[in-house]
Amino acid sequence: MFQQFYYRFLRWPVILRVLLLAISVIIFFGAAIHFIEPKSFPSIFVGIWWAVITTATVGYGDVYPVTIKGRLLGILLVFVGAGLVSAYFASLAASTIRLQNSHIKGKTMFNGKNHIIIIGWNGRSKSVIQQLLQTHNQHPIVLIDDTLDQNPYLNRQVHFIRGKPYIDEVLKKANIAYADFVLITSDQHKTEIHADMGTILTLLAVKGINPDVYCTVEILTIENFLNAKRGGANEVVQTNMQTSYVMMNSILSHGMSETILSMMDHLNDNHLTFIPIKPEWVGLTFQALGNLLQEDRKLLIGLKTGEDTMINPPLNRKITNDDELLVISK
Repeated sequence: MFQQFYYRFLRWPVILRVLLLAISVIIFFGAAIHFIEPKSFPSIFVGIWWAVITTATVGYGDVYPVTIKGRLLGILLVFVGAGLVSAYFASLAASTIRLQNSHIKGKTMFNGKNHIIIIGWNGRSKSVIQQLLQTHNQHPIVLIDDTLDQNPYLNRQVHFIRGKPYIDEVLKKANIAYADFVLITSDQHKTEIHADMGTILTLLAVKGINPDVYCTVEILTIENFLNAKRGGANEVVQTNMQTSYVMMNSILSHGMSETILSMMDHLNDNHLTFIPIKPEWVGLTFQALGNLLQEDRKLLIGLKTGEDTMINPPLNRKITNDDELLVISK
């Protein structure tokens, strides 16, 4: 029985073992001094009080041993008890530092829910995190990357997890099962094909653990667009294609690239966004609803129905329950 307890005791954390030993020593010496000097220490509680004060090296002097046996016990308590208490606080400090270092180096698990997971560290993910922090986003942010040595946001509300994002243990550390949104960015240090392969592999790992999480992935090649969709991506950002469109617009209409970026920047006063249909809007024409929305300083420029988006549809187009409104909103 004792041997089983001893081996179980050895498996406890060091800080807990030292604390238990310190408490045991204080109780033992408190009881011992009561039996050695019952006049000076009329109860075990008074003895424990003296033991606590002595091990803490405070020494109020309200009670103290007067016999040789009592003083020898006090000397022994100073060596044993004070050492254990010092060891406890040293273990506590070391444990706190280890926990802090583990958190900084991305080794601790995220226990929150309804969070946003951003996979990959690059200029794009950095900009996304910066905008989320500046727009007073209410969702916790978790960053997963295997190239960083420590959290790049030490003083901000971003939890960092170091590891390869396609490994289940890493995703579970990010509490992927309770995430609201996952953004998978492309590793542009690799060739486009290999980067897309890594993105789709990560997507499959994410959807394998949490099929219901909304997942946006960045794809570099047109050929892998359908593969990303087959893998379960809710939204695919085709970086190269979108960039080429912006470049083409800058050729045909000088200065258009700044305008497009400005409309897509959520830190600006006016930006592109989708808004859902209200029941009272169903049946209105595109023109009538556009005039109505302008009263709230919203400019209606298009409709989205399912996967199809129409920019500047016919003015007499009727609004249905299945539509979403594409507006420039303030």
